[in-house]
Amino acid sequence: MGRGLSALLGEPVKTEAPKPANVFGQPQPQTEPVRAPIEPPRNVFELPITQSAPAPIQAPANEPVSPPVAAAPPIAAPAPVEAAGDVGPRSIPIDLVQRNPQQPRKHFDEAELNDLSSSIKTHGILQPILVRPIADGKYEIVAGERRWRAAQRAGLHSIPAVIRELNEVEVLEIAIVENVQRMDLNPIEEAQGFQALIDRFGRTQQEIADAVGKSRPHIANMLRLLQLPDDLQEMVRDGRLSSGHARAILTAPDPRGLAQRAISEGLNVRDIERLAQQAKDEKHGPRVSPGGSSTESKSADTRALEQSLSNALGLDVTINDKAGAGEVKISYKTLEQLDDVIRRLRGGF
Repeated sequence: MGRGLSALLGEPVKTEAPKPANVFGQPQPQTEPVRAPIEPPRNVFELPITQSAPAPIQAPANEPVSPPVAAAPPIAAPAPVEAAGDVGPRSIPIDLVQRNPQQPRKHFDEAELNDLSSSIKTHGILQPILVRPIADGKYEIVAGERRWRAAQRAGLHSIPAVIRELNEVEVLEIAIVENVQRMDLNPIEEAQGFQALIDRFGRTQQEIADAVGKSRPHIANMLRLLQLPDDLQEMVRDGRLSSGHARAILTAPDPRGLAQRAISEGLNVRDIERLAQQAKDEKHGPRVSPGGSSTESKSADTRALEQSLSNALGLDVTINDKAGAGEVKISYKTLEQLDDVIRRLRGGF
């Protein structure tokens, strides 16, 4: 009874062809039941086993052939992260930034800082500062200390910065150049910055001039300001005396007395040069030119012009004038000084 109605009626029993064993772990397509006599299944284990890949299964004649599945592309390695200094400004915590103790600028006007702080509160910082990485994940300011100070006053927690790997010489040169170009240094700070390049890194005056875009005599004249007494240097720092006044006062027998007179009487640089020359003549006697003639006959304007040219060139200048005709003599001590004078006379001022 268990064979069913088909066995009693003598009808052929429907059977399905046995499914071949899944040798390669791939699903086999389902086949329709057949009524044809059943052939004994082939023993798949009698097939030879090789190490090569299995032959592709042929599709039936009237069925479309599926295109081969493309191999997945290899996973690309992640692009290396660029250094912080190469990707432009980034925001860094303001408490990780510290000032450079060798920064040439020492004086910051309080009123200007307050004005800048108010602007930062309204508009933010429009120009990032320049820093370099130092120990303990911190950064040292190379340029932009005034913006950093104002940002602290404005209560900012982060500040935009460009990060660069710089050595000590580059840090000092960039700080000087940036401040000189922005007119942020007073004459004494500028002179001290130049002197630091000479003392600490052995730079010559010409190398400094090339680095900051100034003439060598300008560097020499600025360095002369450091010969002033400390109290007169302070007058130059706070603007009571200009650098031109200070250089003229340097040559006077009593620089402090002449400085006080310049401030109280509002004298210009030409007045100071004339008074300084008169004071020297009174103390040491009239200057004698290399040709043996005395400067007694020279007018105050001629002596002042000599002093002015000497200050501009950083060299001794003598003017011999007779009835509107004469000569100008420039004394030099080194070939470097001579080359500089020639360059300037040829138009390379």
